[in-house]
Amino acid sequence: MPLNLADAIPDTSSPEREFLWTLNFGPQHPATHTTLRLILTLDGEVVVHAIPDIGFLHSGFEKLGEHLDFNQYVTIVDRMNYISPVSNEISWHHAVEKLLDIDLTPRCKYIRTIFAELMRIHDHLVCCGAAALDLGAFTAFLYAFNLREKINDISEVASGQRFHPSYTRVGGLLCDVDDVWITKVRAFIKLFYAAYADLMKLLQRNRIFVDRTRGVGVLTKEEAINRSATGPIARASGVTRDLRKDQPYLAYKDFDFKVVCSTEGDCYARFLVRMEEMVQSIKIITQAIENIPSGPINIDVNSKFVVPNQMSVYRSIEGLIQHFELHMTNRQWETPKEEIYAATESPNGELGFYIVSDGSGVAYRARTRPPSFIHFSLFPHLIVGHQISDIPAVLGSINIIAAELDR
Repeated sequence: MPLNLADAIPDTSSPEREFLWTLNFGPQHPATHTTLRLILTLDGEVVVHAIPDIGFLHSGFEKLGEHLDFNQYVTIVDRMNYISPVSNEISWHHAVEKLLDIDLTPRCKYIRTIFAELMRIHDHLVCCGAAALDLGAFTAFLYAFNLREKINDISEVASGQRFHPSYTRVGGLLCDVDDVWITKVRAFIKLFYAAYADLMKLLQRNRIFVDRTRGVGVLTKEEAINRSATGPIARASGVTRDLRKDQPYLAYKDFDFKVVCSTEGDCYARFLVRMEEMVQSIKIITQAIENIPSGPINIDVNSKFVVPNQMSVYRSIEGLIQHFELHMTNRQWETPKEEIYAATESPNGELGFYIVSDGSGVAYRARTRPPSFIHFSLFPHLIVGHQISDIPAVLGSINIIAAELDR
């Protein structure tokens, strides 16, 4: 993206440029959903130039990673993509565990995988529902958000919090799941297919929705690769990359699922890819919940990286000392002085963390590769030549989350 916002206004000295005008779209426009801004140059109703501005939501998320330890920082990454928070937690601790050379327990891998796919469904429901709302399909929005609430209920049973669970820890999880949680996941699986069918009928057979998304915002396969697109946006353009298959992590290698792709590369293709990805996520969740291993959720309790559970802290001097040293003195955080990068397949694409370690339990540098930041730069390419009314369709199809734009 150009650094000089004045570039958003092309030279109007020539006669053919005389009637161009500039429009600020956002940061308060309803279709932006958040604080991001678009600086548009228009020829009547047609967009001839666009500059994406990351907006005004600047909380210093990466800088906070230099002041909080590897467990505390999970509350911050929770709020980067606040539509699928546990996916962010999994990605962050995946990077930390790569740095510390930690191998998770089988039960932890399965529970994290289930949560990762629940968050994928959660994110896609919000994306498709909100995109439909921007184009006038209000009923579909309600159907999507009703199903989304069930996932929030599942998060609440596991962690005590609905929206920002802060559920993962270095080497494991905050706490184990119980039979109530497993029952809720199974109930969600049964509920999903009926709600999914209703949502597809409301949108796939909606002539207005189809006409306003098909052929709009086309991104070719070559352009998707050259512009670093990942996730559903890249797969809707024919790029078959999926880190769950290409670089398996957690328990994904144990499950049978397909990488969903299309070739059209337009807004409608991105919608269909996300909808079918939810079906594949349900397949993964079904396999995982019916074969979830027994055993501990955290690595060896004698490990210097694991936060002891409440009973261990209250009833043993060893647990109390370890809890004190991890939370109060940082004494047991002894990490390799290395630089690592690790990524996961988040709902919107490759979410990676680059960590520079100085040997302590706090990162010397914690850099993130958020998919929204990459995909927002696609917008000028996708929107040029389209009308103002196409902006909500294109913007909704790339699912920009403002907190991931934070810099």
